[in-house]
Amino acid sequence: MPAIDHTPRLALIKILADGQFHSGEKLGQELGMSRAAISKHIKVLQQWGLDVFRVQGKGYCLPSALDLLEEQPLRAKLNTTDFSLIPVIGSTNQYLLDRVGQLASGTACLAEYQQTGRGRRGRTWFSPFGANLYLSMYWRLDAGMAAAMGLSLVVGVSMAETLAQLGAENVKVKWPNDLYWNDRKLAGILVEMTGQAGEAAHLVIGMGLNVAMPDTNAVDQDWANLKDTCHTLPDKNKLAAALINGVTDALKQYEETGMTGFVERWDRYDNFNGRAVKLLLGERVVKGIARGINEQGALLLETEAGITPYLGGEISLRADE
Repeated sequence: MPAIDHTPRLALIKILADGQFHSGEKLGQELGMSRAAISKHIKVLQQWGLDVFRVQGKGYCLPSALDLLEEQPLRAKLNTTDFSLIPVIGSTNQYLLDRVGQLASGTACLAEYQQTGRGRRGRTWFSPFGANLYLSMYWRLDAGMAAAMGLSLVVGVSMAETLAQLGAENVKVKWPNDLYWNDRKLAGILVEMTGQAGEAAHLVIGMGLNVAMPDTNAVDQDWANLKDTCHTLPDKNKLAAALINGVTDALKQYEETGMTGFVERWDRYDNFNGRAVKLLLGERVVKGIARGINEQGALLLETEAGITPYLGGEISLRADE
């Protein structure tokens, strides 16, 4: 099935991104299409989560200006030349997974809108066009799949540190793969892995960061935007490049030293350390006090029986209500 050409719609978004009114007639003239065609494209943009509204006699407008990713500013700021900016994509993770054998370690893929974005345990990742940051990175880990155990923690710490450097305040990490602000989800990390036992592990690390998401009922948990955390929001190209550069540096260090040094870095940002929590492990619920992580990346939970490490993809952490 041939790929759909989104060029006319992306050109339309670029014009509307200034947040000003544009008449259907003028848009048609600029893009070389009829007003009816413009109207059809606007309907698709609305399906992508863009709140385009129309006022009789004035034309079409977005509620505010849109900060868009652009190839040249990214190229100038990234420490790698291996990246793809694909504004409309199925999933940035899937795009890299489909190309694992052809990629250099550190290759990134960025998008404005994911049509089939996914989170942990097969959850859908809600992705309105241009509101947030969706990116994935490929990493070849020569030490193998077993060595990838603490990887989502390393990525989370790196993201929290980068956001702090960019002016975000009180961003925290939540074991094993989220960023939080004021006990609300700010970002999610999804690590997907392929490879054979005894060989290098091929990792694709997806990062979804809420930047300026409009109010929505499509997300079933409390969430926050990056714009809530800082006085001045960094432009999206600077933000994306800083996150990719930071994660690349952290992964290089992880290859050399494992979790050494990352436990202390995690402790600085841990949202739940010292707090009463419940741990959902399949049908089982364990209540206790979170006591950080160990060198294997396991959650340390203090109960009446003492401190026990918990590790594994089926574990989910929720603060007591």
